[in-house]
Formats: sequence, C-alpha cells, structure tokens
Amino acid sequence: MLASDLTNAASEVFPTVADANGHSLEPIAWIWVRTVRSPDPAWDQHVPLTGSWILSKRAKRPITWVEPVVDHRRKTIQYVIREGGEPTDGTISGGKGVCVASGAAISNEYIKTEGLAGRLGTALIAAVVDSDDGRRYLPPSSCHFPTTVQRSDFSLPGRLPDAGNGLGFRVQAYGLQNWKDIYSDRQIHVLAALNSSLGMVRQSILDHGSGFAVDARRFHEGGKGATAYADAIVTLLAFIIDRCVGRWNTLSIWNSIGEKIEHVFRMQTVQMTWAFAEANPASRSTGGWAGQVDWVTEALLTLPFAQSADVAQRDARARVIEVGKCMVATDPPYYDNVGYADLSDLYYTWLRVNLRDVWPDELATLLTPKAEELIADPGRAGSKEAAYHHFEEGMRLFFEAVQANQDDRFPATAFYAFKATEESRQGQTSTGWETFLQGLLDAGLTVTATWPMRTERPGGVRNFGRNSLATSVVLACRRRHLSAPMATRGEFVAALRKEMPPAIRILQEQNIAPVDMAQSAIGPGIAVFSRYARVVEADGSAMSVRMALALVNEVLSEVLSGEESEFDADTRFALTWFEQYGHNSAPFGEAETLARAKNTTVDGVVRAGVAASRENRIRLVERNELSPSWDPIADTRLTVWETTQHLIRALDSSETGAADLLARVGGGMGERARQLAYLLYGICDRKKWADEASAYNTLVAAWPEIERLAAMSRQGDAGRLF
Repeated sequence: MLASDLTNAASEVFPTVADANGHSLEPIAWIWVRTVRSPDPAWDQHVPLTGSWILSKRAKRPITWVEPVVDHRRKTIQYVIREGGEPTDGTISGGKGVCVASGAAISNEYIKTEGLAGRLGTALIAAVVDSDDGRRYLPPSSCHFPTTVQRSDFSLPGRLPDAGNGLGFRVQAYGLQNWKDIYSDRQIHVLAALNSSLGMVRQSILDHGSGFAVDARRFHEGGKGATAYADAIVTLLAFIIDRCVGRWNTLSIWNSIGEKIEHVFRMQTVQMTWAFAEANPASRSTGGWAGQVDWVTEALLTLPFAQSADVAQRDARARVIEVGKCMVATDPPYYDNVGYADLSDLYYTWLRVNLRDVWPDELATLLTPKAEELIADPGRAGSKEAAYHHFEEGMRLFFEAVQANQDDRFPATAFYAFKATEESRQGQTSTGWETFLQGLLDAGLTVTATWPMRTERPGGVRNFGRNSLATSVVLACRRRHLSAPMATRGEFVAALRKEMPPAIRILQEQNIAPVDMAQSAIGPGIAVFSRYARVVEADGSAMSVRMALALVNEVLSEVLSGEESEFDADTRFALTWFEQYGHNSAPFGEAETLARAKNTTVDGVVRAGVAASRENRIRLVERNELSPSWDPIADTRLTVWETTQHLIRALDSSETGAADLLARVGGGMGERARQLAYLLYGICDRKKWADEASAYNTLVAAWPEIERLAAMSRQGDAGRLF
C-alpha cells in the first residue's frame, strides 16, 4: 500500500528523464545548486553557489563534472556535463561567493541577507541514472520538472534553534528557520503522502485482524491483539519514513566518490549545503524508499527476539539510583561537541506526526525535551560559564551515583571518543576529556583497564579527506580502594615511563591509526594516574587531570621519538628537516650542520633520493617527484624515508600496488616505514598540515590489508619457483 502510494505521489512531482536518443530512463537523483541574485548590476540574474562542480570521482575513471557555460548576450547559464579535463572551480568557499558570470565577489553578509529575505533560489545542474556501466549523468535539459508544485495542506511543526544557538546549527542565518524549510515542495508532497498512508495501513490491519486475540489495548499498554499489532507495524513503517527524512531534504549531498546520496548528518551538525541531491523516492537505488526498507529490515533481523529487557526512558543518574546495585555501561555526552536533542528534532518531528497516538507519552512534547540535557550549550544555558557548570556538575553527580551503586563483581564501562578542543576560563584551559575524567576520578572511581574500539564506519563521507577519529576508548572502572596510596610527581612520571611503552607497542601492533594514537594512549596513562589517591606536586598541591594528560602526551612523544634510533641516518636527517621546514627549501649550510649531527652528509642524502639541491639550497623530494619505476632491490642507498613515501604513492593508486612494493622491500623495512608514518603524522598534526597528515594516517590504517596482500604475493612468487 505504501509503495504504490509512494509511486503515485512521486510520479506527480518527479519527472522521468530522456537520454540523447529520446529513451525514457528512471532517474536515481537530481543534483541542484542554490542560487543568489548577483550583486553586480551588469548581471542582474541569479548565479549558482557551489563548492565543487564534480559529480563523479571514481578511481581509474575520468572525472565527471558540470561546466557552467555563460552566455553574456542572452544572460543565461547553461550547465553542461563534461568527462575528463580540469573541473571549473567552485563558486563559494567559507561562505563567500563569486559571480560565475562577472567574477564579482559575493559577500557572506549579502548571501545571508538574501536568504533571510527568502530570495535564494535553486538551479538543476544534472540528473543521475543507472546504466550497465554504472552511474550516468545527464544534463538538466533531459528532464522537465513541473513549474510549480501545489504544496499540500500538510504542516510540519517545529522551529530550529534561534540563530546563533544550538550546537552545530549553521543554517538559520540563511533563512532556514523551521524544520519544514529544509525540504523542497516535492519532498513535502511525497512525505505527506506516506504520512496519510500510515493511517490506511493501520485501518487495513484492524479490518483483517480476526486472527488475533481479543485485546483492545494499545501496544504501549502491553496489548497483544490486532490493535497492538497495528501499532507495531505502523511504528516500524514510521522508522522507514524517518530514514527517508534523513535523505529526502535539501541538506543532503551527492557523494562524488561513492556516487550515492548522503544523509543530512554527515557530521553531527545541520550545516548549509550549497549543492544538494534530491533522491527519487520511487527508485530502488541510493536514497530511495526500497533501500530504507532493506536497512530497517536488516536491523530488525539482528534484534534478540528470544530475550527480554526492561527499557526505561529516564535521566541516567535517576535510573542508576532507582535500580540500585547494578552494572553500568555508558556512552556519556561529549561536553560541547554535540547538541543531541536539537539534532534529534529532525527525526522527532516526523515521528510525532506519524506516531503521536501510538506513543502518547514518548511523543507528548512538540519537540524533544532539552532543559535537563547534559551538554554544555551556552545558547541554552545563557552563558559559557553556566553551560560548563551545568555539564560538569551533572557529570560529577552521575559518576557519584555510579560509584555508590556499582556491583563490585563487574566493572563500570564508559566509552568516549572525540578530539578535545580547548576552552579558556579564568586563565585556565580545559577540554571535554579533562572534564569527563575529572568527574570520574572525583567520584572515587579508578580506571583499571582501557582499550580503543573501532566504532566509526570506514569510508563514509564523514571521514573522507579528514583526520577523523575512528575509535572510541572504553574505560573499565571500579571503586578506588580506601587504601590507595599517594604518589609524588616523580613517582607518577616514573610509572608512566615504565608502563606506557609496552602499552603503546600493543596499540601499534593492533594497528591503531595515528589519528587515534594520542586518544588511545590516554587510557593506559590515566589508568596509572587514577590508581593513586592523589598525585602530589612539588608545592604540595594535588596534580590536576589536565597536568596528568600533559605528562601522558609527553611520555607518548618520548616513546614514539625513541623509535628514531632504528632508522638509517638519511631518514633521521629527513625527519628533523621535515619538522623544521616541511617541503620548503633552506640554505645549504643549515642542511650541512644537520647532516653532521645525524652522521650523514648532504651529498649522501641527495644521492639517496631523499633531498634535492639547487642554487645552494636544499629541500626534501616530494612524493609526486618520485620515479614510478623505483626498484628497492636495485637501490644502493635504501632508506626508510624513501620506502615510506613510495608506499604512500603506490597506495594512492591501489592497495595491491602498495602490497607488491611491501613484498619487495620486506617485512623489516616495511615495519620501520609504518613506524615512521606514526612519527610523521604527529609532526603534521602539530603543524596543522591536514593533507599530509591524512596520507600517513591512511598508510597505517590500510596496513593490515597491505600486509595480507603482500603475504599472498610472496606465496605466489614462492609457488612459481617450484
């Protein structure tokens, strides 16, 4: 019933497309860009705003992109599909645009003013269809949307947080003030049709429910008859609609790498999207209804139906207290990183529309409750200080409840994962990690074990091109013994230097990525710190968690830097030079001084292919300058540095190419290259060289697969000898 209603509703507002031969094709999606009237009086027309014109960027295929062709005489812009060549630059970056017709600058303030006045527009730039050879991209002329869509009388209630408020919200300043504003008229039309169909589905079940027990109670009341069954089915269908909501909006993008539609929460934010993808709801491909049905079905099949559980929606601290003696596993909120309740409203608004009578208690409020949410949101609390106090006091009280009610037979476990940003207050700085750990320790808990766990899906748009954390740290905690000793600063540092090196070695052996290493090392470090009742500074004061974390990072750096002694002299030269100059050149004299200190010569470093010399200046050779025909076996001055760079270069093409190279250089040299990647990532991270950092992080992350393929390659070579 829903599928047919969906198809009918979609066909009313979404067109088919025709290829160059006039053949009708079912589209997967349409790609749009937002437009704004150019501020240049010479071009009094709307112009496109997009960060990129690229539609497809698949490996080993030419780039597919859109070229905006400007006709100055007619004052029109035509969008033409291109394959190969150099894509045109985008027209907006950092909120600042440029007129594609005249080159005039378009300020962010102007764009916001036009947005608030409701004067931003949209322009279709491509349609996407499936073919035997993969995705195809057709020009806007291939399809003809209705000039107007009669928006139904359906009303979606709920406002976004006021401009400037709400953690992670960025769209209000551009005129998107209500949740309904993020949908096109076509999307509202189809979603409203699905909403209407739910009532018909429910009634159909009731009309054909003679086989059920006579029980008129609703599902939330524990009913087991046709009424409860209808409630359950409608609830599951509403979940599918909610998955659609995450993709059927004007903040979803087209992922040019995976050639698919990404849902609105690529990051935990609601951010402005200048180019967006509009899914075909009736398509069985990316973003369509059928795909969302499959996902919800797959999730249902993983549920433990043979088991039962007591589930309560409650304040976490109150729940621990009311249960009493218990085992706690928690993933606490991340300070001021994520506005969970505000973001949840995107889904909640539709759940309330669809299920308000099915779940009257859970969906009683117009939007999700927010006043007691344990996050540090200055907009909600009134100031940063008030927000921090709300979070820190709440975290302290929660952990005190855990400490008082923990079942001593089991550890309490807490998962935590985010890159901590610093906030300055009264001359001191603090981070979410520090606050979280301080609350845990102040409550009388000690960390007895830690381990990083991979919790993020690899390869998603959220991680592509970013040094995003891929792991969470799980901390196992128990009550601190009353007899826990004190320690001096020196004793604490000595314990760190004794216990952290083997812990870090294990993390490296388990292939924890460089981007995750600093966070993962917090675990064994804070486990040492928390075993003491107090660590005493030289002046008699108690060491803060912040200082303990600083010392943990120092020891981590010592351990990683200590690996430098295992490298050849030319690599040690390159490592220090890279930290000082990156890939920039510097005078020969400075290179000569450093070379002597590293027990090599400038001439030797140049002959090794690590550095280049020109006009009395020295610089490191960049990866794009390396010879693709390099043979490590024939290299008479093989270095770890050069091996690492060649592995990254090969990996850019394929894991197989990197594996073939690893098989030739051998496991010992390969392992040193991996160690060097850790060190180089740390340098790049400190220097804010994001692209270079990503290269080293990617090499380590791919290492298990590279090793596996290299082992297969070696076995194949051995087999051919006999």
